[in-house]
Amino acid sequence: MEAFDSKERLSLNQITTERWSLKEAVEGSARAGIPWIGLWRHKVTETGLAESKRLVRDAGLSVSSLCRGGMFPAASADERRAKLDDNRRAIEEAAELGAEVLVLVCGAAPDRDIDSARQWVEEGIAELVPFAQSYGIRLGIEPLHPMFAAERSVVVTLAQANAMAEKFTPQQVGVIIDVFHVWWDPDLYPQIQRASGRILGFHVSDWIVPTPDMLMGRGMMGDGVIELRRIRKAVEAAGYHGPIEVEIFNQTIWDQPGDEVLALLKMRYARHV
Repeated sequence: MEAFDSKERLSLNQITTERWSLKEAVEGSARAGIPWIGLWRHKVTETGLAESKRLVRDAGLSVSSLCRGGMFPAASADERRAKLDDNRRAIEEAAELGAEVLVLVCGAAPDRDIDSARQWVEEGIAELVPFAQSYGIRLGIEPLHPMFAAERSVVVTLAQANAMAEKFTPQQVGVIIDVFHVWWDPDLYPQIQRASGRILGFHVSDWIVPTPDMLMGRGMMGDGVIELRRIRKAVEAAGYHGPIEVEIFNQTIWDQPGDEVLALLKMRYARHV
């Protein structure tokens, strides 16, 4: 298989090195020659917003995205308003950190009411768009695998995410394509083409067989069954040539020394992505 020689697009989604602090992830990325980093809000909070910004800047890295916003549905109007307030804080954080994209993990259904939950997601995004636009932040709807519908997101296909995003301009709302969540979809490639011009992020990992855990069972690229290169080429054909985040939830990988993880990550990225 040909190597993918596009190191300038590689991004460490810092959940892949969960045991590292933000400082350690930034310094590790710089040592490894990885030019981008995808930040998580809980890591930014641990370090502090101003210090996080300084660390990234001083290391010469760029921020590919901030994760996460969303989680819009809630049983009461007061709870939904509080979630919107938290999303506004996330938008402010993204702008301060120099990220152009806030990743939306849209949230699950309270009280088994999935139709209302999906409506609250749409309403929440519509409410946030003017605020996000005022900060120069685009909102990226990330569809999750259907197995997460009950606890993380009622948006479970790229078709759903596209339909929600198309109510806005591509400069306001787009989609995040994470291979772990969409590889199985028989409508995947037409939906990638449909998303042309509004793909705001591309995340890679692999689907291990048998899958050891719903959340923590992602594999390093090449350890599973996902047609990574085919999906990457389809995403590029749809106009996306931005950072490619390696995002892996896996305790075995988390327990390895971070520098070793990054060395393996770079090799597998070149070989399989």
